[in-house]
Amino acid sequence: MVNRKALAASSAVLLMMGLAACSSDSGSSAGGDNKKVSVSLIIKTQGTSFFKKMADGATKASQDLGVHLTVAAGKVDGDEDTQIQAIENAISRGDQGILITPNGPGVFDAIAKARDAGVKVIALDTVPDPASLVDTTYATDNFEAGRLVGEWTAKKLNGKDATIALLDLFGDKVLTVDYARDQGFLTGMGIDVADPKVNGDEAKTGNYTGGKGGKYTIVGNLPTKGTEDGGRTATETLLSKNPNINVIYGINEPASYGGYQALKAAGKTEGLITVSIDGACDGVNYVKDGILQATAQQYPLKMAEMGVKAIHDLVVNGTEPKSDEGKDFVSTGVNLVTEDPQDGVKSIDATEGLKDCF
Repeated sequence: MVNRKALAASSAVLLMMGLAACSSDSGSSAGGDNKKVSVSLIIKTQGTSFFKKMADGATKASQDLGVHLTVAAGKVDGDEDTQIQAIENAISRGDQGILITPNGPGVFDAIAKARDAGVKVIALDTVPDPASLVDTTYATDNFEAGRLVGEWTAKKLNGKDATIALLDLFGDKVLTVDYARDQGFLTGMGIDVADPKVNGDEAKTGNYTGGKGGKYTIVGNLPTKGTEDGGRTATETLLSKNPNINVIYGINEPASYGGYQALKAAGKTEGLITVSIDGACDGVNYVKDGILQATAQQYPLKMAEMGVKAIHDLVVNGTEPKSDEGKDFVSTGVNLVTEDPQDGVKSIDATEGLKDCF
């Protein structure tokens, strides 16, 4: 089993090394263009492989295009104050562009201030609400990611009753990534959602129509902050309400893994279905080992590469980025990873998922 704390510490050290390296000029622009573009990448936090991979992608793209890149990060997931300060610093430096994974709506006023100052702003990973707050967003289709794991879960249940624990991100702030994944999962299961932008307002009991269909009970939605400890604590709380949980949906793999650990400690893993979203190397290995049954893989390196190029082209050539048709963002792809494929649900196996994990 991977030592998760050691991995997180190692990732943070590697990222800090990367920050020092990419806060200097990357050389002259590709293609002989002499107009230097200066961009800030402001990520949610330093301590995860997801954002380390995102920083890697931005660094590579900036070197290829001759962009000067500065990287900043919140201290923890949800740290809005540090992100606001990083936006202020980018404005003061005269950066032409900002790439940001917003830690919450508290940063939105600062983003608006940057755009008023003429800075081009592109979001990564998380679509702001409203989406028009930024020039565009490069992100996973989080609703589709949730829908895939929900559809797979309904097929896997094969008509059995589902007693569901929903492990979300926050309880004190609203982010599109949070409700899009949660509501996508329920939609994939064939459970009616009430307000698609609100977690937890759906009927707590009823029938799901995915797969062969069956009865469902939602034990509750609890925040985890996307951490293993948060997932374990939330699941322990939900188990105290209903000891028959047999489906865990988690906002990400650490939360889902924490949920699994809670069920394991309670001796209740027989027939348990645990699904998630991210596609980190740890998460894909959890699928390979049978701890998770399925996860939806996203591609942070691609998000960052596309974002840097979009700001470069916008500043140098005036080329406006265009969202995908019918969406308010540019989708950077998603694949369901499972060792137990279900009919009608497109998926890849863990070996394939490990090729692009982070």
